[in-house]
Amino acid sequence: MMASTRLLEFTGVAAIVIAIPGPSVLFTISRALTSGRRTALLTVVGNEAGLLLQAVAVAFGMGVLVERSVVVFTAVKLLGAGYLVYLGVQAVRHRASLAEAVGARTSPVRPLRALGDGLVVGTMNPKTIVFFAAILPQFTDRTAGHPVPQMLLLGVLFSSIALILDSVWAVVAGAAGQWLSRSPRRLAAIGGTGGLVMIGLGVSLAATGRKD
Repeated sequence: MMASTRLLEFTGVAAIVIAIPGPSVLFTISRALTSGRRTALLTVVGNEAGLLLQAVAVAFGMGVLVERSVVVFTAVKLLGAGYLVYLGVQAVRHRASLAEAVGARTSPVRPLRALGDGLVVGTMNPKTIVFFAAILPQFTDRTAGHPVPQMLLLGVLFSSIALILDSVWAVVAGAAGQWLSRSPRRLAAIGGTGGLVMIGLGVSLAATGRKD
């Protein structure tokens, strides 16, 4: 059984990563502004299903290796930290893309198509792939049992938090579409700030030791 303090720590880190505008948030906002709130919420549901698939793949693919090898753990941690910093730098450099996303125009989207598109975006989201591979192992406790069930639990927790926060993006974007579309500087600031937070998270990850 994982300690409640470790679950709370993970919840805080996950909320920060999810709140940073990335591929999923950009896609959700775009869908809300171009196809409406309902389509955006269906996209969110599909996206979180994709995140669950990522979590399962990482848990079964990484769990045993991380459990048995400190070298593998360290390598994954440093690679993940470096890539988070890279994503943060890219977010700062291309912060105007958030404004471009809300300016897009698409045709109406069928419900199943919205779910499917969200699933694809969630499954292929590089930000969460890196997060799961680099950070999930750090929140497992070897004294509490095998890491795979713990990583699955953390993946479900992450997806649940993402469902809530991404839905908020969808509702807000759908309700304030015109205001957002007239505020490219605000949107760019959101993207830039998120990039800086991601850089800080990557640096912090690189300096964090194994918690067992």
